[in-house]
Amino acid sequence: MPKINGNEIRPGNVLEHEGGLWAAVKVDHVKPGKGGAFAQVEMRNLRNGSKLNERFRSADKVEKVRLEQKDQQFLYESDGMLVFMDAETFDQIELPAELLGERRPFLQDGMTIVVEFYEEEALNASLPQKVVCQVAETEPVVKGQTAANSFKPAILDNGVKVVFIAVMVLVNYFLVITWFPACLCAYERYWRVSKDFNYCGLGGLPTKPPP
Repeated sequence: MPKINGNEIRPGNVLEHEGGLWAAVKVDHVKPGKGGAFAQVEMRNLRNGSKLNERFRSADKVEKVRLEQKDQQFLYESDGMLVFMDAETFDQIELPAELLGERRPFLQDGMTIVVEFYEEEALNASLPQKVVCQVAETEPVVKGQTAANSFKPAILDNGVKVVFIAVMVLVNYFLVITWFPACLCAYERYWRVSKDFNYCGLGGLPTKPPP
C-alpha cells in the first residue's frame, strides 16, 4: 500500500492506522505560531463506526488504502443482514442492515448498489443517487391552494416522512428522491400513477414518465 505524508491526507481518503481502516471525514490543516504544521483529522472506523481525532505532522507517514468498488444486486434481508449478489460472478455476500443507516428504507428489491471491498472484506455501501418512491399518505388538496406557494407533509411507501412537498401531490403519486449531503433526501419531480407507467427496476428511474 502506498504511503502519504500527513499533510497529504484529504477527506474521503481511507487510511490504515493503528491496525484499523479509517475514512477521513474532516481534515483541518493547522499552522501554529510555534512548531511545525500538522493536519487534524477526524476519522471514522469502517469496521465498527467508531470515531477518532488524530493529529498528523507533515513528516508523518500513513498508509493510504485503495478500496475496490463492485456492483451488487440486493436480493433480500434476513435477521438484520442484507444479502447481495455479484451480477458477474453470482457470488453472494451479507452486510449488516445498520451499515446503510437512515438510507436503509430506500433500498429496494432488485436494486443495484456499489459496495466497497478491502481485499475480500465488504466495508461500505452506496445507494443510487436517485430513487423512485410512491406516496402512501398525504393530506388532500385544499381548495384555493396552488403548487406554487403551498406545501404539505407526506409519508412514502417505505415509511419515510417527507416534510414538505408540492401541494398538488396526492396518494399514489411517484416521487424521484435525490440524495443531498445536508439532508436525507428531497424530491426532484413527481407524476401521477398511470397504466402506461414504465418502471425499469433495479433501482433505476422510469424510462418514460406517464402523460
